[in-house]
Amino acid sequence: MSALFNFQSLLLVILLFICTCTYVRAVAPRLIDRNKVGFPGLLFKAARIGERLSPYVGLACVVMAVTILMK
Repeated sequence: MSALFNFQSLLLVILLFICTCTYVRAVAPRLIDRNKVGFPGLLFKAARIGERLSPYVGLACVVMAVTILMK
């Protein structure tokens, strides 16, 4: 089943996308630049969400991990 049809899997993919973009921006900031448009601009926006809302993103990752382990 695709992650688009399962809500929990969709949330997991979004969280992993945000965390990955934030990590890549911290390691190599030139790869994710704010002046790009299209998909690279989306990468920057996801990295910005991860930077600004990091406590909430971290809490969401912990909650998602607990729900996956309880399955």
